[in-house]
Amino acid sequence: MARMNEEGQWIVLMGLLVAVALFFLALIVNQSALVGQTTAEGVLEFPKNDIRDLRGAILGYVDAYEKYGSDKSKAIHDDIVEISLERKNAVVHFWNETPRDVSERQLHPVTIHYNNGVTEYDETMYY
Repeated sequence: MARMNEEGQWIVLMGLLVAVALFFLALIVNQSALVGQTTAEGVLEFPKNDIRDLRGAILGYVDAYEKYGSDKSKAIHDDIVEISLERKNAVVHFWNETPRDVSERQLHPVTIHYNNGVTEYDETMYY
């Protein structure tokens, strides 16, 4: 047999190696973009402003509880819970505890539980 020309096989083999290398580089770049996106989504999904608004409404509830009594304050409590569920899709529970002596002052502990399916937040604040 005469000598065979194998230069075309080397060209095809090098093209295949370059294609596989590009595929792996694209896969690595795609994964790094996904990791960065999920990290940013985790930061954006924390409902900091929703929790701040809820705390403000609950502090208003504590004021109303002392001012209006138990009948009207029960309606305000139910409104806060229902509005949180309707507007923010968040389950909210909060309750007053008996006043405690903190640094020689009588403060009312208010416990808040917030859960929107992604973030669960518990806090006890003194008012």
